[in-house]
Amino acid sequence: MPNVRPSRARKRSLTFAALGLTPALLIGGVVTATTGVFSSDGVTLAADSPITLDGHGHGHGRGLGQWGAYGYAKQGWSADRILRHYYGNTTAGKVSTPDVTVSLSEKKSVSVHAAAGMRVGTEKVAPGQAVSLSGNTATITNGCGGAVVKTVQASLVEPIAPGTNRPDGELLTFCNGGEKYRGAIGIGPGGVINKLHVDDYVKGVIPKESMPSWADSGGFEALKAQAVAARSYVVAGLASGRKMDNTQQSQMYHGASGEDPRTSRAADATAGAIRLLNGKPALTEFSASTGGYTAGGLFPAVKDAGDAISPTHNWSATVSAGSIASAFGVGALKSFEVIEANGLGEGGGRVVKVRVSGTGGTVEATGDQARTKLQLKSDWFSVKGQKTMPKIVKPQVGPEAPGGPGDLLDLSPLNAILNKIVPGAGVVGLPDVIGQVTPVIEQIIAEGTKALTAKRVSRERSDNSNGSTGTVSRDRSANSQGSTGTVAKPEMITDGKGMPGLVQVIENGMLYYSPLTGAHALFGEALTDFLAGGGVAELGFPTRDAGR
Repeated sequence: MPNVRPSRARKRSLTFAALGLTPALLIGGVVTATTGVFSSDGVTLAADSPITLDGHGHGHGRGLGQWGAYGYAKQGWSADRILRHYYGNTTAGKVSTPDVTVSLSEKKSVSVHAAAGMRVGTEKVAPGQAVSLSGNTATITNGCGGAVVKTVQASLVEPIAPGTNRPDGELLTFCNGGEKYRGAIGIGPGGVINKLHVDDYVKGVIPKESMPSWADSGGFEALKAQAVAARSYVVAGLASGRKMDNTQQSQMYHGASGEDPRTSRAADATAGAIRLLNGKPALTEFSASTGGYTAGGLFPAVKDAGDAISPTHNWSATVSAGSIASAFGVGALKSFEVIEANGLGEGGGRVVKVRVSGTGGTVEATGDQARTKLQLKSDWFSVKGQKTMPKIVKPQVGPEAPGGPGDLLDLSPLNAILNKIVPGAGVVGLPDVIGQVTPVIEQIIAEGTKALTAKRVSRERSDNSNGSTGTVSRDRSANSQGSTGTVAKPEMITDGKGMPGLVQVIENGMLYYSPLTGAHALFGEALTDFLAGGGVAELGFPTRDAGR
């Protein structure tokens, strides 16, 4: 469900929406062609034809990217700044209910011991004794599998002393396997459970979900961010009624046996800290690598420059036509194409929807479904050789990076731009932002519209002089999707460095304008290549005209 930005976040982010302007969505349909990439040349696919997919990232890409957090930490970012970047609209908070219950999915029974002794019900279990649970009955024995000492009514075995971060001798240890766990072990409705303080739980999560060695190479702040994300995730999950286990379905967790001193320090350094969304614990998902942009969803999508160091920042996969056809059940494959993408990053960004056509029919599926069916690293991929541009369906997008110390808006890029447009202009602080920027934006719109009109007229004359039979409609009511034969109204956009400008869709092409590059037209393959390369967001405004 989309989230409303809190007023504080709006003050940090200077957007053209705040000034009453709507950024343009660059829709793939402006390069008109509906033929599938593999059938457009009339070639019939063989069942074993190789299809290459170029992709980015590893995992679902929502929320924190672990490799990106590591990259940012190496650049000097604090854990707080990392968290604010990935989890937009959230604020820092503390846990109010510290105990969590996690299902130990691989455990089928309970038989535990502890060097310092344990407690079961009202009974104290002496050192050297063990406890086995069956339903609501606890059996105390002399050692694991030894003679029965006593039975009591209980379904939970607790450590000898309460509290977090207890010494090794007080940890409950399974008779089979020897795994050690902090907190209590019991039998719940769904099987074996571990009930413990959330700070103790996080110590068993971080080393399994992240890399402890990052602490040795400038990444300790990333581990601290991971600790907060793990803590917030389990608290939010349980609060919403989710069953939390120790697998990837929730979070990997191997108890005290899986702990590492370096990640335990990160847990201690952030004790009790979580992220709050609308005053409640935020379900802070995370994945290994975003590929350079997070996916959006509960939190706004953001650029992830830290991910450049990820080993799966870029990847390529070759899949046979037969495998694709079998995965989607369409008979012999005729075409496989990305028809919708989110427009963030290379190749059109993450896949929103694919269309798969075969002799047995045509199906459409989400990018995540395609990722699962084809066993891809992520849903950010493009089909090598595809000529049609996907329709762009952009998610909510957050700022490229949060402010530094003091949590103020970083206005330096905008100041540089304003000084180039109007010498001496600049933004000096939050209270004056709207008043100083609005006149400059109005100037950009006025001058840009004039320049785009001149460029369009020039292109029409050029086409007519070359004997073009095409016409350009004067219909100004067309939307920004730019249907062929229409001219859309100019719309304000910004490039990846914050440069404001205008884009206008015309017949079979686009016009771009910025104060520093002027007005330029892109058509045909030049436009296709420009959009495939990330468009204005990645490449900036065009500096010259380019056509077929």
